[in-house]
Amino acid sequence: MDNVRKSFQQTLEEIRQEMVQMAALVTEGIPRATEALLAGDLTDAQQIIEGDDPLDAAAVELEEVCYQQLALQQPMAGDLRGIVTAIRMISEIERSGDLVVNIAKGSRRIFGTELSARLRGLISQMGEEATRLFRLAIDAYIDEDAAMAAALDDLDDRLDAIHRDYIQEIFLVHNSGDLPVQAAVQLALIGRYYERIGDHAVNIGERVRYMVTGWLPEHTGAARNAAAKTKPPPEDA
Repeated sequence: MDNVRKSFQQTLEEIRQEMVQMAALVTEGIPRATEALLAGDLTDAQQIIEGDDPLDAAAVELEEVCYQQLALQQPMAGDLRGIVTAIRMISEIERSGDLVVNIAKGSRRIFGTELSARLRGLISQMGEEATRLFRLAIDAYIDEDAAMAAALDDLDDRLDAIHRDYIQEIFLVHNSGDLPVQAAVQLALIGRYYERIGDHAVNIGERVRYMVTGWLPEHTGAARNAAAKTKPPPEDA
């Protein structure tokens, strides 16, 4: 039994290491896609797009390993939360990788479009914030840091604010006649990709909190709903 347990713990550690490696590809890919976008580097953009297949394959394989462990080992308590967290996080990481690819594809669609200095600056800032959030989310997972995981939701506010400024700038430049409508649409989509990467980082933070403490966002909502149902109605004036 001890050998079985030891083998199971080794498999869990291998799952963790594989997920961290997958996340590293995304963390490295965000600034790379940003640079390809700003530099109009179609060669690097194409390499980013083609490099997504290994990440997708790793995600499928790792999910299968997790499901096998659930079926064969029937883990309890913390080990169960760890595997469930891994399954959810694999999806968040894989989707974030898809968003990096979408940024690279977007750079091809706007190739040759002159971007204002402010638009370029805002794209750079969104890339930096998305990278920072994703790295912090994975660090929280590695360190099992529930406090950092919980802070990600607030930290994401900065990326959301930059994204709002970016969308406003797109409208201003388009209305001035310096940005064609198709390019404006593509730029808006690119901004959305960065913003969604931040959302995935926040989601990873929620999974980490669950893994460490058993907390789930649904629990908070359920508690609020229960309190609302038991609260007495206001008295008539």
